[in-house]
Amino acid sequence: MRALVMEKGEDGLAKARVGEVSEDLLPVGDVTVRVEFSTLNYKDGLCLSANGGGLVRNYPHVPGIDFAGVVEASTDARYAPGDRVVLTGWRVGEVHWGGYAEKARVKADWLVPLPDGISARQAMAVGTAGFTSMLAVMALEDHGLTPEKGEVLVTGAAGGVGSVAVAILARLGYQVAAVTGRPETADYLTSLGASRIVAREELAETVKRPLETETWAGCVDAVGGAMLARVLGQMKYGASVAAVGLAGGAALPATVVPFLLRGVNLLGIDSVMRPYEDRVRAWGRIASDLPMDKLEAMIRPAGLSDLPELGAAILKGGVQGRVVVDVTR
Repeated sequence: MRALVMEKGEDGLAKARVGEVSEDLLPVGDVTVRVEFSTLNYKDGLCLSANGGGLVRNYPHVPGIDFAGVVEASTDARYAPGDRVVLTGWRVGEVHWGGYAEKARVKADWLVPLPDGISARQAMAVGTAGFTSMLAVMALEDHGLTPEKGEVLVTGAAGGVGSVAVAILARLGYQVAAVTGRPETADYLTSLGASRIVAREELAETVKRPLETETWAGCVDAVGGAMLARVLGQMKYGASVAAVGLAGGAALPATVVPFLLRGVNLLGIDSVMRPYEDRVRAWGRIASDLPMDKLEAMIRPAGLSDLPELGAAILKGGVQGRVVVDVTR
């Protein structure tokens, strides 16, 4: 099978090689999947780096934390040859061989049946980023967010998670304010449904006041750090922030005042170990609530040989939208 394999050189650093690999090297698992498409996430960029980003434990290693394809063989009664499936998370592509190959073998518990109406290519345009976006929107809704309550802020809006969040929220009737530090992405974000663009500089500065004017009815935050702290002080009474990333840093220089005086909720969104039932619900919502024409506008096609360069770019914030990887290229 053809694959991208990370191998350690004599200098102790990992390098990518695209070529043929024996299927006998596939790990133990219940289901063998003929992979059609994979994608590129921030974690993939780390796994493609010379030190594996601290995520890869053993070499040789096949990265790719997401994949979609067709079941080729299964020892689990839930899946049969020909079934269409998708996988995100479960540390596949990190500690377990992932989707940057023409075949993958995984535990049946890690797979989700691909909903009707979503192709493998579209599923990977969604990927972990879009799946996480939908989980964030669902969490905000579960905590009372509705379109009539006001504007919803999306930080890091031009990235993978942010792009899909903007498209989903706009489709559901929300007024979306999209935060970006790249002015050239404004037209792209508007095309996804953003009603206005907020320059990153407007929110990047930490202020001494723990509370500012109540502005946002909800927020999907992919940045963290000082920006998240600032946004918490701008949320409306009882509003929620769904935290999905830390592109701006893991530290949170905030106070508890927004939680105590405005009843603000900070909702942590994990997509890696999410239970099966939540995954099925989220993919069902993706099938119904993500406009596929908007999804198509996010796609940047790539092959396996493109991934080392793209992996380095995504770590620097240089990738817009969603990279969809044809593993046969």
